[in-house]
Amino acid sequence: MADNAIVEEAPLRFELENRYLAYALSTIISRSLPDVRDGLKPVHRRIMFAMRALRLEPTTPPKKSARVVGDVIGKFHPHGDQAAYDAMVRLAQDFASRYPLVDGQGNFGNIDGDGAAAMRYTEARLTKVAWAMLEDLEHDTVDFIDTYDGSMLEPAVLPSRFPNLLANGSSGIAVGMSTSIPPHNVGEIIDAATIVIERPQCTISDLLEVMPGPDFPTGGVLVSSKTERLQVYETGRGSVRLRARWQKEDLKRGLWRIVITEIPYQVQKSRLIERIAQLIIDKKSPFLTDIRDESDEDIRIILEPRSSRLDPEMVMAYLFKNSDMETRFTINLNVITAETRPEVMDLKGMLNAWLSHRFIIHTRRAQNELKKIGERLHLLAAYLIVHLNIDEVIAIIKEHDEPRSVLMERFGLDHDQAEAILNMRLRNLRKLEEISIRKEIEEKESRAEHLRSLLASEKLMWREVKKELKKTKKEFADERRTTLAGAPEAISIKPEDLVQREPVTIILSRRGWVKTIRGHEDQLDKIRFKGDDELLKAVKTHTTETITFVSTSGKSFSILADKLPSGKGFGEPLTVTFDIEGGDQVFWAMEIKPEQEYFVVTRLGQAFRIKGADLVTNHRSGKQAISFKKPQDYPIHLHPVKGNLVASISRGRLLLISTLDEYPQLSKGKGVRIQRLSKDELLVDATTFNMEDGLTLDSGKRKRHITELDNWRGARASKGRMLPHGFLSGAVFAETGASILVAGKGYTGELF
Repeated sequence: MADNAIVEEAPLRFELENRYLAYALSTIISRSLPDVRDGLKPVHRRIMFAMRALRLEPTTPPKKSARVVGDVIGKFHPHGDQAAYDAMVRLAQDFASRYPLVDGQGNFGNIDGDGAAAMRYTEARLTKVAWAMLEDLEHDTVDFIDTYDGSMLEPAVLPSRFPNLLANGSSGIAVGMSTSIPPHNVGEIIDAATIVIERPQCTISDLLEVMPGPDFPTGGVLVSSKTERLQVYETGRGSVRLRARWQKEDLKRGLWRIVITEIPYQVQKSRLIERIAQLIIDKKSPFLTDIRDESDEDIRIILEPRSSRLDPEMVMAYLFKNSDMETRFTINLNVITAETRPEVMDLKGMLNAWLSHRFIIHTRRAQNELKKIGERLHLLAAYLIVHLNIDEVIAIIKEHDEPRSVLMERFGLDHDQAEAILNMRLRNLRKLEEISIRKEIEEKESRAEHLRSLLASEKLMWREVKKELKKTKKEFADERRTTLAGAPEAISIKPEDLVQREPVTIILSRRGWVKTIRGHEDQLDKIRFKGDDELLKAVKTHTTETITFVSTSGKSFSILADKLPSGKGFGEPLTVTFDIEGGDQVFWAMEIKPEQEYFVVTRLGQAFRIKGADLVTNHRSGKQAISFKKPQDYPIHLHPVKGNLVASISRGRLLLISTLDEYPQLSKGKGVRIQRLSKDELLVDATTFNMEDGLTLDSGKRKRHITELDNWRGARASKGRMLPHGFLSGAVFAETGASILVAGKGYTGELF
């Protein structure tokens, strides 16, 4: 350490806070947030200024991008060349910028996410939009500041006749804050700005009548309501939903396909296609068979449906939910104000800031022009003196070694006027020159008077700003690309909606194996089972229906029929599909209708009604639908309600008929007693029916249909009366299908 070095002690916390704050402010102001006046970050402003210095105008030949980047990082922006090139590339991409500021020639990347070619291979020049932003820069309209090394000057902000901030938007992440401003249509921006000038008290709702929302370069459909958009533009924060644009394309023989013509902003086409293709491969999108890219200059993504009977609206609703076909664009109108501080503005505040900037630009331009006119009139007065006293002026020049001082004394001129006279060419001394001088003086004085009137009246100056807005709109306005659709109708997509409807038969074995057979199988005796396993239940249904299984523990398990294993083998155990606890066994399976009412009965005589929707569950572990008063109880029946009467048979061969209204409807529970049973007695069977339909008893050897049932009518929980003659050894109801389990096997009260 040098002997003359000065060391000052300071708390570490203090130093860290101060230095981190300086870093944070530098990041916020000099790197990440755009200026509200020209909508540019420093790197973009420096790129455009460097290209202007290289005379890369819209009408001149382009130069290599490496030349531009070299000037940018060497003179103005002391950062990496790749960072500067990447910033310039984005300004040239028409799918990233609504109104590109750089006209790039060569490979500047594409919407698939491919990067640009190296800077030595590409060329660039400014666009007309960028040139409009640089317009009047030489007329002292903005302040210039020193570059990073103090060797040159650069503009602190651009004049920006074009409303770049709202037109092209901006995004960036700083320390502790970020910005995300969407692009808009420039014609709509200027219409809104005109309203702000004409009606300073207007509301943001008024502005949304002419500037309803973002307009993205990739188009798409904006599906946020006006209320949502109004809240975003009033608070400066929020989000909007953007969807891909699609259409149904009809083919021959009633077939069709979906064609995607526009995708959401900032979504890479290749990744979007990969995502949807993966959904198809993983069978998470079973309604599509293929996706392919037929894009050239325009986007054209083809989606092939599995069946022409599918609803394309529902197919797209599924893709909107499960892919980037719909995205949410976060909006945060955070900018650097003219006072060099970060602030979240509303829409009107941003328009006012840009208009105030343009007002200042007009004022400074008028002042600069007035100053130059004054200087020119000052010289023209001297030129006029020459023409009026030409012989004397020539004589003074010929006779004196230092004619400047003589001219100044003789004609009352100042130094600049005398110098201008001495620098005049002889050809300007002709007679006609006097006429042109007097004409120019008259024109200059008239223009100066006009400029003074503008500077003296805010109203007249705002009129000039408004006139310029019309010119800008005529020059740059184009058609809106993003369609405003408002909030979409909610489409409820159920799994069965996305499956082709086909008849199937579900086979459930006694040991809990399950499989599906195409069609409605009638020859059940030909079905093979593993080992000594056998058929427990066959359900004829369709692939679009929900199948619910119920176990002896009272749990229900649900699945779409299409997702059950299929084939000619033994199928799969239900434990592969569901988390069934050890010792629990499935005893029942049926196609469930959510609005259908079902009747639940246990072997100890408890019963209740339940809606189909309360039996359906999405959990692998199932849902406890039936509870029991005693551990040894389990369900023996769960079937759709078929009438307003309930019939039950006890193991003591007693039959009771009660009304369905006596049984509560529960979402889950134990229910109430259906029939009074003796100690250790069990319920054999129960069913629901209508009086006019009657009952059919089945003993396993004989069947009998009974319509006269008054003898067995009674209140719920009554004991009942003996079965009719011929069924004193026991019976079940043919309507319930319980005969499949017990007929001819000597019913013991145990199902398994």
